[in-house]
Amino acid sequence: MKYLESTYYFDFEKESVQNLISELNTDIISDTEKTIRIYNKVRDNWKYDPYSISLLKEKYKSSHIAKKQSGNCVEKSIILIACLRALKIPARLHLGKVKNHIAVERLTEKFGSNELTPHGMVNVYLKDKWLKMSPAFNKSLCTKLNVEPLEFDGENNSFLQQYNSDGTRFMEYIDDYGHFEDVPLDFMERNIKEHYPHIF
Repeated sequence: MKYLESTYYFDFEKESVQNLISELNTDIISDTEKTIRIYNKVRDNWKYDPYSISLLKEKYKSSHIAKKQSGNCVEKSIILIACLRALKIPARLHLGKVKNHIAVERLTEKFGSNELTPHGMVNVYLKDKWLKMSPAFNKSLCTKLNVEPLEFDGENNSFLQQYNSDGTRFMEYIDDYGHFEDVPLDFMERNIKEHYPHIF
């Protein structure tokens, strides 16, 4: 299956990625449990940073991201996909556009908008079905924003935090660009320059 392959971006054979999955590389643990555990690791061990955007190809390699301490939604999705593929669990990148409604002052200052695009999440193939999950928002950030962290149970989609704990709108998906077997950097570059021309 093509969603299991190593690529330039999903270079999971590199040591920095293999180190992340070493404890899960066993037949004793189910694919579902492996997915949940690596999802939690990626969600919480890399702080979410939407403000750092690069168009350099090498910055999107999973082996590079694995050595960082933070990442935006696409970067965190890439490292999660690489880990899943390394564990022989099919995974692919899914992109869309989201609108944030809480703590948007810095976003608006940086991007001129409270819309983030492309927003990355992960599709994982478990028990004969594709499921969506988003590792973007780490637990400590969710606590700061008064939002419940997204938990993945291996059975249901887990990719959207619509409201915070007080019932205030937090985020919404406003466009869906579909899924990709590899990182579509050309598409991402066109998308970013179209939406944030002042940055470039």
